Amino acid sequence: MIIGWILLAVAIILEVAATISLRMASVGGSRWWYAGVAAAYLVSFSLLSLTLRTGIPLGVAYGIWAATGVALTALAGRALFKEKLTRKMLLGIGLILIGVLLIELGSSYA
Repeated sequence: MIIGWILLAVAIILEVAATISLRMASVGGSRWWYAGVAAAYLVSFSLLSLTLRTGIPLGVAYGIWAATGVALTALAGRALFKEKLTRKMLLGIGLILIGVLLIELGSSYA
């Protein structure tokens, strides 16, 4: 059971890393960044697939993967690239966290 959550956590981290790498590649970085983007997304999706094999329901796994990825990417954009993070955006991140919690608490898996 715990292995599924570990796989999901690593999948989320890799998805965020891929998105950050995409930002690096798009602002004049080396073309090699795109290789990192592709590799990280590929491994992230593979780990998400393995997560589902452990028995974590699709709605729970994908909901947490997508929502957490969005929130972490927004925070990483602020920290790494000094991108704007408004109060409304912070409220949105808070609502994402509440939504993920409700999905988890509402599933029969937990």
